[in-house]
Amino acid sequence: MTPDELKALIRTIPDFPKPGILFRDVTTLIGNGAGLAAAVELLADRARAAGAQAIAGIEARGFIFGAAVAAHLGIGFVPVRKPGKLPVPVLAIDYALEYGTDTLEVDPDAIGDGQRVVLIDDLLATGGTALAALELARRAGGVVEAALFLVDLPDLGGAERLRAAGVTVEAVMAFEGH
Repeated sequence: MTPDELKALIRTIPDFPKPGILFRDVTTLIGNGAGLAAAVELLADRARAAGAQAIAGIEARGFIFGAAVAAHLGIGFVPVRKPGKLPVPVLAIDYALEYGTDTLEVDPDAIGDGQRVVLIDDLLATGGTALAALELARRAGGVVEAALFLVDLPDLGGAERLRAAGVTVEAVMAFEGH
């Protein structure tokens, strides 16, 4: 399937989670076997080209795409978790949300020193969560120079923020607007 065909599988829900927002719901793509397989293949091609030795996926939908890409490439998967989900001492980072803060955590032993890690998530908006995950992976010893997304919302500036942090950013598709 082409990126345009995949884009047609993504449902847009107006005014969610608040008025004026167009929510891009990838669950309709995930529910389509051919669409999911094609999305994973496109992301895997980009991860391979970036020299990935491991994939770091951001909870929750980054787990779906990231784990599938890692399995497709035969490399390890590093879950970037919400707080309190890992049973070992963790590296943690707080980051800003639109209204408040949140925290991400990673097992510091999940990434080897100098290991080339590619970050994957389903959607890139403002980039705050991806920047936090990037920082965690780097603190754990990973070399993170690429971040991949199924969807980019370029009007929200996340890709520029990641590029300013020294990361190449690619997305399978983009949706203009919020």
